[in-house]
Amino acid sequence: MQTKNLLLGAVTAAFLMSVGACGKSEEKAKGPAEKAGAAVDQAVDQAKEQAGQAMEKAGDAMKEAGTKLRK
Repeated sequence: MQTKNLLLGAVTAAFLMSVGACGKSEEKAKGPAEKAGAAVDQAVDQAKEQAGQAMEKAGDAMKEAGTKLRK
């Protein structure tokens, strides 16, 4: 009888843990460090994009200045 109750308790505990784990989404499962890392990655990507645009504008301005000097 005692073995049967122990087995029933173990099966119940395993079932409850598996049901609890199934409800988590990936975003909720991320810890604070992972969330911070994702925010840093996003900020770096935005900075790269803005720097690229600024470099293109600077390059265009340099070409225009060179053209004006040649005239």
